[in-house]
Amino acid sequence: MSTLISRNHHRILFANLVAQVAIIVSGGLVRLTGSGLGCPTWPQCVPGSYVPVREQAEGFHKVIEFGNRTLTSVLTVIAILTVLAVWQCAPVRRLKIAAATVLGGVIFQAALGGVTVLTELHPVTVAAHFLVSAGLVAAAAYLWFARNERDGEPVSLVPELVRRIAWLTSGVGAVVLVLGTIVTGSGPHSGDADAPARFGFDPRTISWLHADAVMLFVGLVVAVWLATRLSPAPASVSSAWRAVLLVTLAQGLIGYVQYLTDLPEVLVLTHMLGAAALIVALTNGLLALRRVSPHDVAQE
Repeated sequence: MSTLISRNHHRILFANLVAQVAIIVSGGLVRLTGSGLGCPTWPQCVPGSYVPVREQAEGFHKVIEFGNRTLTSVLTVIAILTVLAVWQCAPVRRLKIAAATVLGGVIFQAALGGVTVLTELHPVTVAAHFLVSAGLVAAAAYLWFARNERDGEPVSLVPELVRRIAWLTSGVGAVVLVLGTIVTGSGPHSGDADAPARFGFDPRTISWLHADAVMLFVGLVVAVWLATRLSPAPASVSSAWRAVLLVTLAQGLIGYVQYLTDLPEVLVLTHMLGAAALIVALTNGLLALRRVSPHDVAQE
């Protein structure tokens, strides 16, 4: 593989990661502006047209929702390019599986978005929409951070107990994300300005349950970070988990501030971006715990 192709390969993988994060922010913007039904039908925006029309009663909401749908089309193109790049350039089977997963996930997301519109933004489908995006961010981050690996069995750089705690931390992180979607689905930002759809939970109770899970997550992240610092693992391992800790603390701060200030839209959107950043950092942290022979571009 030539150096030029190698660089293009990396650029596509990076674009794939950025796009997956961007769709989370875009979806958050749709929800926070109450634009979830800006295009009231699917796959068309309105009956008879795939694009917004001037006569629509939805006003600026139609532009925001249509922009989100357009970004999904861009994601599909990038995901296809990612599959082509990985299958052409990467010798690692697990990278090929991850690339195919991203493409399949993007297609599934498009269909799930349609179901979300047709069910008038039912909170379950809205939450699922975000959680699938979270999984796609993790897969895209894996493709980016593992892009230079060869096929083979990874070798752990830390003791088995540390590795298990790190995976437990990731599991708790997933629980935090799920609870976060329930908090949002129980609060004021339901996705549609005229017909809010919410879970029937008490927002205060769910918020504190979410906060309790976050505190457990923070404790586990600190434990993994300290364990990697005390282990004979390379400094890059503890650096990766320090990044996880910093993003986690920033997320916690934003979460408490937005709760105490009655959920201003800009902080909620920042919190969603932070969630994506945490997924990226956590994926890198898990990958940093093991070593695989690097991809030797010169031999391609």
